[in-house]
Amino acid sequence: MNAVPSMLNGPVRSVVEERALRPPVIGHIRPGIKVLTSKARANSRAVEIYNDMVAAGDSFDTIGKVIESKCNLKNALAPKNTPYFTCRRSDFTNPAVADEILRLYGEDRGEGLKLYRFPVLFAFNDWMQNLPNQMAVYGANGRKFFSQYERDSIRYCMTYAKMERDQRAQRAIRHFGGRTVIRRQDEAIPDGICDPEQCPQYQARHCNLSASFIFAVPDIKGLGLIELPTNSIYVLQKAYSAMQTVQLARGKLTGTRFWITKREFDITRINENGEAVRAKQLLTVLDADIDIGALLDGADDAVPAIEAAGQAVALLEAGGNVVPLGGGFPVAVADEGTRGESSVDDSDPMADQQASGQQQPVQVAGGAEAGHAHPNAPSSQTDGSADDAVETLADNLDRMSDLLKRLGLSAENRKEDFRVFAHTTYGRGWVERPQDVDSMNERLEKALTDRAALDREIAATRQTTFFD
Repeated sequence: MNAVPSMLNGPVRSVVEERALRPPVIGHIRPGIKVLTSKARANSRAVEIYNDMVAAGDSFDTIGKVIESKCNLKNALAPKNTPYFTCRRSDFTNPAVADEILRLYGEDRGEGLKLYRFPVLFAFNDWMQNLPNQMAVYGANGRKFFSQYERDSIRYCMTYAKMERDQRAQRAIRHFGGRTVIRRQDEAIPDGICDPEQCPQYQARHCNLSASFIFAVPDIKGLGLIELPTNSIYVLQKAYSAMQTVQLARGKLTGTRFWITKREFDITRINENGEAVRAKQLLTVLDADIDIGALLDGADDAVPAIEAAGQAVALLEAGGNVVPLGGGFPVAVADEGTRGESSVDDSDPMADQQASGQQQPVQVAGGAEAGHAHPNAPSSQTDGSADDAVETLADNLDRMSDLLKRLGLSAENRKEDFRVFAHTTYGRGWVERPQDVDSMNERLEKALTDRAALDREIAATRQTTFFD
């Protein structure tokens, strides 16, 4: 069995930590409602049950099962889009949470208190963890087929392996750690590749996009996140675009207050005759109350303090010396003979010119002019010149880069942990302060002989950041 890193990226210590992290979900907000089909509306008993259970606040899944049981009607409910979201007590482990969300963010626009727009906070900087999605076929017992990308970047159709039988015990062999997932290979999909145009389930409308927003709602208490499902590719594309825009501007998704609402769009779809038809449709959209222009312009007052952790990005990726430019972001400088081919931080405003090989004036960290020592530079400099200060800081950063590699903290799955740990420990702009860089190097050197202690510190910081 392949061990999966735990939530805190430390060594695996339990069978629970072998499995991939699944954020705890305490409730669901729905993008619309379900109504009776035309066949079900003709049944007076079904209409009565539906009206009574909706008024009582029961979930639509429960209502559908009761109608099927008492009226012998299958698929009695059909989804219907609405200008508001459905926030029902029955969809939360603690029903009072639904009442609190409606109290804080609900509006009465003539149809009673409804949820038209509400704020959300994402727990992860990877958009896929905030909006997991796949193509999926669901049956009576759960997922039957589902898509999954593998390392070759190809989307495969996956399924569960048939349970083997123990001939001696005359029963299915017990599996440890859940059912085995394999590629689907049958007459319809012989190569296992997910190709909707060739998939009989997709053509029969049994396979559809399955996605969910996973988020926290500000001022709502509960040990877990809230889920909002969607099956619209348009919603997925627009949400991806919004997240990428914020991440490019801020360097991260956490710490930004997004707003989820609905907006009407003209959507083009293909009808049964293969003709393009335009129609208006309400779609779930993400918005954020941030000044993108100010962020891109580098205005200090528009950048939240926690964003400063992103200043260590280049430090973890640099292969050569690291010299802070005037913008405060460390940029890797190539060795002699390789100028113009070095790795640069895309967030730096001078990155394009630096990458093209054009000569740029290097400033003291924090934007100090040449000939003036940085105000945070130690007083023990030989002559107080800016060049000496830059050289000393550059040497320390180069040593830190080497230590991070030796400790494995430059690996992709550890970079974000180190950024959060460093910022929480030393505060904004720590990478520009020689005394903080020296202190961090001392910590990293001690970790060479006692790595577990540093891992515990990082894990504790990461856990505190996750739950705050």
